[in-house]
Amino acid sequence: MTVDMFGPFREDRARVAGIDEAGRGPLAGPVLAAAVILDPSRPISGLADSKRLSPKRRDALADRIRDDALDWGLGRADVEEIDRLNILQAALLAMRRAAAQLSAPLDAAYVDGNARPRLSCAVVTVIGGDATVPAISAASILAKTARDRDMTQLASAYPEYGFERHKGYATSEHLRALARHGPSIIHRRSFAPVCQAYAARDPQSQVELL
Repeated sequence: MTVDMFGPFREDRARVAGIDEAGRGPLAGPVLAAAVILDPSRPISGLADSKRLSPKRRDALADRIRDDALDWGLGRADVEEIDRLNILQAALLAMRRAAAQLSAPLDAAYVDGNARPRLSCAVVTVIGGDATVPAISAASILAKTARDRDMTQLASAYPEYGFERHKGYATSEHLRALARHGPSIIHRRSFAPVCQAYAARDPQSQVELL
């Protein structure tokens, strides 16, 4: 089922965005968010939850979104902010930063999930919105492709972890690399497997990181 994005926000020229994030689950790297205002006169077919699309299809759709959307913006929160604020608050911060990159203020935002970023407009949360609200799907695709690109670039600086393959998620390959090499500076110390990897190398660090 597709959600009617505009609902009560049907005024002419209303600026209504979809917002979503990518990268809450990984053990390393930033969390990214995107805000997208679609152009009703230039519909983009094939929008869907980014996790259900192949990398090739995501990349093609991301190009279309950047070309055909009325407006879009990206925001991020880095590893230090994730560890200091917690991952949920860091994701909401990235969403606020994405909205701030738009060319003009929003009238309303539809946000994937059930947590509301603090925005100066109406905010509607939609659980599963990345699969049902086209503008959230578009935001999901932009955030996911941007984060994947970041992690592929980071892989050249930290080749021992294989970031280009798992993008920082807790795959068996990544966990083996953590055990073998220990965490890097782009690993999230507040995440249990990373904290445990620090503690395995330096038992005193467990007290400092908890």
